[in-house]
Amino acid sequence: MKTILRDYYHIDERIIDYVFKIKRRLSEKIAEFEEVKEYNSLKVLHAFQTVGVEERHFVPSTGYGLSDIGREKLCELFAEIFGAEAAIVSPHFASGTHSICMALFGLLRPLDTLLCVTGRPYDTLISSLGLDNESTVGGLAEYAIKYDEVNLTSDFDIDIDAVLDRLYLDKSIKIVYIQRSKGYTARPALSIAQIGRAARIIKDKFPNVYIVVDNCYGEFTERQEPTEVGADVIIGSLIKNPGSGIAPTGGYIVGTHKAIDRISARFTTPTTKLEIGSYAAGYRAFFQGIYLSPSTVCTALIGAALFTEAFASLGYKVCPDSKQTRSDIAQSIVCHNEQELIAFVRAIQKASPIDANAIPYPDVQPGYDSKIIMASGSFIQGSTIELSADAPLRPPYTVYFQGGLTLESIELALCMALQDMNLTNLV
Repeated sequence: MKTILRDYYHIDERIIDYVFKIKRRLSEKIAEFEEVKEYNSLKVLHAFQTVGVEERHFVPSTGYGLSDIGREKLCELFAEIFGAEAAIVSPHFASGTHSICMALFGLLRPLDTLLCVTGRPYDTLISSLGLDNESTVGGLAEYAIKYDEVNLTSDFDIDIDAVLDRLYLDKSIKIVYIQRSKGYTARPALSIAQIGRAARIIKDKFPNVYIVVDNCYGEFTERQEPTEVGADVIIGSLIKNPGSGIAPTGGYIVGTHKAIDRISARFTTPTTKLEIGSYAAGYRAFFQGIYLSPSTVCTALIGAALFTEAFASLGYKVCPDSKQTRSDIAQSIVCHNEQELIAFVRAIQKASPIDANAIPYPDVQPGYDSKIIMASGSFIQGSTIELSADAPLRPPYTVYFQGGLTLESIELALCMALQDMNLTNLV
């Protein structure tokens, strides 16, 4: 591989040697990721066998989609994999944020309160819920739904005491909302252990409150999912971890019968719920995506660890660092200035299989309050389980890297980033 990196991509040999030295240093960490992959791969395979997935479940449907066996089996499969009672899995979810909004508005009613216990949510959800503008059409305020939040502790854990105090004082709180991944903040993702502890304590004292977890970027990074440790509902995007770069669109909502029943009334209508919904393209890609997901996520975790160690060893601030538990595939790196940040993102695009010749520029994106620069040379547009990076163009110039379907493409991206950021003399 060293030869092709040098001769085809003109990477300086010092950078190549540095990257592979980092990889050797991470051999024990890589072995840990592979153990999780092996466990989750068998867990997913067992779920396929338990629910009885057959080739006939791949066929498309049209119109109302009444008795669509593919849709029904896909929902049953996700519920089995995530240790839940029921699921909505659909190509008609346009994004992870769409899936989250569907779940929240399905569970909340006028005069209810949504309590976010991981601080301010990420940018697109803030705008979608109208948290930045109470006049937002379709936002929480328009439905007389209130919002409150509790910040994480200084060591990035859920502040259980503060959450319980809020719940005792405000009986209108219907949802305790947990954002597992970091979004555009410099914190590690919450671990399954942290989520489970919070869920147990809260549900013990307030059993009628829904624990809802945004699970994006976290699927299969650990051996359990939030629904296996007490969450009522978890939500994610099929163009992130569970789709493996194969699922063309969609999202999932998995949880208890009670919660999914209420959400499904919002998803279609109160009378049809999950009885209708067709997809003329067929479901093969969704079944195949979730089947391959543990292996794909493992590759992304190895890649995130490589970027972490390579940049941390050069003095860059990274989150999570090599000592912190990794519970999602996202990695943040604080660049020294705007020029470094742009060079990093452009290197990721240049290392991608699709649109490698495209040059990313910062621009305004819907749902964000700053200009955003993004790299995503992916087979599925916007797929962040594939090699990708994005960053708001604002101090402290933090770039967020994630994904990669092959380890070789991730290693190439790391080499290119180090070279294009002019770090050759530091390695």
